Amino acid sequence: MKTTTKNKSSAIGLAVLGASLAGLAATAYFFFGPKGKKNQKHAKAWVIKMKGDVVEKLEMAKEITEPVYSEIIDSVAMEYEKGKKAGREEIKLLARDLKKHWKVISGSAKVMKRDVEKSAAKVIQKGKKIIKK
Repeated sequence: MKTTTKNKSSAIGLAVLGASLAGLAATAYFFFGPKGKKNQKHAKAWVIKMKGDVVEKLEMAKEITEPVYSEIIDSVAMEYEKGKKAGREEIKLLARDLKKHWKVISGSAKVMKRDVEKSAAKVIQKGKKIIKK
């Protein structure tokens, strides 16, 4: 029983890590992708900070689905609009761009989940063999 509890918490930890990595991958794509040079020229400190805030909230979320992901982005964007850290249109454009990356993030999360499930199954099998001895 202890093994499954440990495996579940490890799986959750890996899923959070996967979501964080996916957020970083989306950021890297933004700066180094096909329009990277243009994006680098127009990047401002608030853009990087807003993306960091989104990643932090994603890490705190228990389960990440597309509606949750969109809601997190909208809440962070609203905070930035209230704080007048940038123009309303710039914030909306960034939020829209971040939302477009859902497919990339969900795809990498599914791969991570599948790998975690395979690893957990192997650990359980080894645990059963050890117990039988």
